[in-house]
Amino acid sequence: MPEKIEDTAGILEQFQDLKDPRSTVNRRHLLGDLIVICIMAVIAGADGPLAIANWAHANEKWLRERLLLTNGIPSHDTIGRILAALKPAEFQTCFESWIATVSVAGNVVDLNQIAVDGKVLRRSHDRSKGLGALWLVSAWAVDRGVSLGQLATDEKSNEITAIPELLDNLEIEDAVITIDAAGCQRNIAKQIIDGKGDYVLALKGNQGTLHKAVVQYFQTHMENDFADVNVQTHLETLKGHGRKDEITYHQIPVPKDLANREKWEGLKTIGVAIRKSQSKENMSTDVRYFVSSIAMEVRRFARFVRGHWAIENTLHWCLDVTFREDECRVRERTAANNLAWLKRFGLSMLKQQDDKHSVAMRRRIAGWNLDYLAKVLGIPSV
Repeated sequence: MPEKIEDTAGILEQFQDLKDPRSTVNRRHLLGDLIVICIMAVIAGADGPLAIANWAHANEKWLRERLLLTNGIPSHDTIGRILAALKPAEFQTCFESWIATVSVAGNVVDLNQIAVDGKVLRRSHDRSKGLGALWLVSAWAVDRGVSLGQLATDEKSNEITAIPELLDNLEIEDAVITIDAAGCQRNIAKQIIDGKGDYVLALKGNQGTLHKAVVQYFQTHMENDFADVNVQTHLETLKGHGRKDEITYHQIPVPKDLANREKWEGLKTIGVAIRKSQSKENMSTDVRYFVSSIAMEVRRFARFVRGHWAIENTLHWCLDVTFREDECRVRERTAANNLAWLKRFGLSMLKQQDDKHSVAMRRRIAGWNLDYLAKVLGIPSV
């Protein structure tokens, strides 16, 4: 990579091995400059190529002090073309070592839960080309608040094939992988065990025989308050946003005669989480069953279940509300994929800031205050 400006050298070094996909003919802007501009602009509030270019023009003087910008600020067409040309897997790989060095804000108990879940980009459909909305499967380090990777697919049904490929790109040794019912597959459980990790998988009707057997087992033994089995129980109460949740967790060693037990690599325990929610006059109950390779320790089981539920608030909700991901109209598949990753990376960096602001407020401040934006990315102030 060409000579670097000192302040952004740390960022540019992360991309020095990234292959430039552009033709050498009429190449007017350095790849590193384009990537740094995209990263900064997305964190500061931009949601597409036009907004990224407008942000860069508005902050040209500040950028010139930190980047080479041999031909000035790139146009939005140039930014759109580079986002559509970069291979998502190679682009994400460049962030891995950067994310690994991120210091974790707050007091983290352990760093070993990875939640894998899918999310649709609702406005990314292109009816003229017969394309539905883009579906992204993400890996989220729950305790660290860091995005570890994502994989795009054209429809939700492909999530089953996307999850093993995503896991292949992750370091899962000593980690506990939590996945919703779509990922409750025998081959995925085996892959996690072979990778020296553990799993907690939500169980629904897609595993008909096993699901029926687990439900029947719990219902039978609940009738006599688990008098005949070794069970651990944990009750917790959560309050917030005008709602009160009471969640009861039960964990039992996997029965020796459980149907299809031998087909599930590493299966040690089964569990259930019974959630009773009250909001004003409304009461609802949700019951979810799980199979897992973790040993009996119900509070730990509860933490992993609760941690996976939290992905809706800590990742998906933040992406929709703070980064307005569902409103993004970028329809070129590769560009949409790369932009989605930039948002997940930006969210990860904002979550590591040790201040009293919400993530939404941090993003606003990054848009208002370039020194704060530089601090988020570890760039020294000039």
